[in-house]
Amino acid sequence: MLKVSIIIPAWNEEERIVDCLDNATRQTVMPHEVLVVDNRSTDRTVEIVEQYIADHPDVPVKLLHQDEEQGLIPTRNYGLNHATGDVLGRVDADCMLKPDWVEVVAGIFTEDAEAMGATGPVTYYDMPARRISLLGDDSVRRHTYRADGGQVLLFGSNMALRASAWKLIHNEVCRDKEDVMHEDIDVSLHLLGRGLKTVYSERMICGISARRMDTSFKSFHNYMRRFKNTFAAHPEHWRKHKSERTLYLMYPWLHVLFPVYQQYLESKDINPAVRIWFREQAQLARKEGDSLADLPGIDKFVDEEPTDIPGLEEVEDLAFGSDAQQSQHSSEETSKQ
Repeated sequence: MLKVSIIIPAWNEEERIVDCLDNATRQTVMPHEVLVVDNRSTDRTVEIVEQYIADHPDVPVKLLHQDEEQGLIPTRNYGLNHATGDVLGRVDADCMLKPDWVEVVAGIFTEDAEAMGATGPVTYYDMPARRISLLGDDSVRRHTYRADGGQVLLFGSNMALRASAWKLIHNEVCRDKEDVMHEDIDVSLHLLGRGLKTVYSERMICGISARRMDTSFKSFHNYMRRFKNTFAAHPEHWRKHKSERTLYLMYPWLHVLFPVYQQYLESKDINPAVRIWFREQAQLARKEGDSLADLPGIDKFVDEEPTDIPGLEEVEDLAFGSDAQQSQHSSEETSKQ
């Protein structure tokens, strides 16, 4: 089986880094290595990761330091350059990988020798309607998150690429000193520019945080502009659909819903990062004879969901409605050609 490394850039991630590492290592197939690349954190991130490594000597977690330059791109590059696996997974420090993620990723690149990059759907683990969210995200990424007439764009919170592919482009990817681009799309376009194949798998699933929706509209708008800026830096590439339109539609509802739902989680003493894959992890633990399966209170992590939160139905409608509109528009455009 191909060896899968997981690279996790980290800056002030003390809140979720343990949950992230738990999910990265509670896998049906253990990753070759999990590299946490700290970038001048001023909170307890480094201390927490060091303690995690000491408490879990049987898992392949390593702590690296990228102190020369502040920023995601140099930190990401440092981790990718120091990884030793055949396949390099890249996720965020608040991402929760599904327990079969490593196995699925290894399978993708084993089954398709031409695949050089891979990505999959995500769901917000700290929001309600997670299954609906996953289905909606899968639909958007499957049909509209593309470039050059259908080539798959990788999503930085849930992506992987062959080590050999990274070696080809690592000196070419944009440094983006102004910090105005989407670094994952930049990587995607550099791969496509080399004629390398990127693929999408609905089984490559990751939970992400909706905390981006808790920012001001100005901050959110600037983040959305990164789509345009990235393609402007690559004029030889193009896209038919603008996925940010869906996010703009969802932002007002999610912006209001996020803090309300966090209050609900706190009132129930629920850690959403533990809850999201608890059922799968419990099943895995039972097979391996691990004590995780015997944890009390499993019921509170599984299938407990409020239905009376204001705005919930609207968010669900938007998750599908706007994508359906884009798909319909795509069909109409295709029929005109």
